[in-house]
Amino acid sequence: MKTAVIILNWNGRDMLRRFLPSVLAHSPAEEGIEVCVADNGSTDDSLSILTAEFPAVKRIALDRNYGFAEGYNQALRQVEAEYVVLLNSDVEVTPHWLTPLVEWLDSHPETAACQPKIRSYHQRGMFEYAGAAGGFIDRYGYPFCRGRLFDAVEPDDGQYDTVASLFWATGAALLIRRADYLDSGGLDGSFFAHNEEIDLCWRLRARGRGIVCVPQSVVYHVGGATLRKENPRKTFLNFRNNLLMLYKNLPADELRRVMRIRCLLDYVAAAVFLLKGDARNALSVLRARRAYHRMRPSLTATRELNLSKTITNPIPERAKISLLWQFYAKRRRSFSRLPRP
Repeated sequence: MKTAVIILNWNGRDMLRRFLPSVLAHSPAEEGIEVCVADNGSTDDSLSILTAEFPAVKRIALDRNYGFAEGYNQALRQVEAEYVVLLNSDVEVTPHWLTPLVEWLDSHPETAACQPKIRSYHQRGMFEYAGAAGGFIDRYGYPFCRGRLFDAVEPDDGQYDTVASLFWATGAALLIRRADYLDSGGLDGSFFAHNEEIDLCWRLRARGRGIVCVPQSVVYHVGGATLRKENPRKTFLNFRNNLLMLYKNLPADELRRVMRIRCLLDYVAAAVFLLKGDARNALSVLRARRAYHRMRPSLTATRELNLSKTITNPIPERAKISLLWQFYAKRRRSFSRLPRP
């Protein structure tokens, strides 16, 4: 098969029954597409449901829950395909959704990965938070998208219907060359979940490979199916992993300055949670900073490797702005109003 669509599942029997039929209907084997479900050590009856109700799906049974990042690393070792799709279990795909993505990679060998346009499953005229029409980061590591700044999500009025070069593509629906995935080291398993696809895309961009959004492909994403917004565990992973990503990838001449400012901004974020009466999330920010400092020495060799392989510096899609300043001080709530990356 040319393309393997890999859905990572953990205790998601209901999601499989709800969304897998659309993936199978619109990802035909006769077009060189294989649909796989990698089960991350589920304790529900996901595997028996796959056997009984979806016999055409390739089943990859992992021995435990490796998390999002390492779960995909384990799964990719068990497929043979030129292209692989990392697809969340709560995504509804549309007819011929893979065709524009595969055609783009076929005709653009400089591109390592691409994503479709991601709309909200529940508000179908809106972009979806986790990816929208493609991702960027600001100078301090805060991610944003064409169609989403922080929690301000835009309606999709066709304003981002052009193919665009990105800093990162969402892991909710990511088509990537398997060779690029493996050559760059894949997703960082130590992240467990959150920011892992941004970290991977940073490595790819630094090594001269392209990332794009091809909005002629459209999917619908539920989002937040595993950890809800402002869940303390999610807050912890987002803050910790974002700091780890910065340490692993920032150029040497920026590292100290950016990390000093991020330290200040993180304590401000914790204070804001406290002012809202949310002590659990405030504590998660502080725990994330402690975990970052504890894990940082183990990533020194990885940082040195990443810097040694960097050929694109600066990366054009890494914005020089402060997103916090643009959003809260300048009151710019849509991507089109930002200074261009």
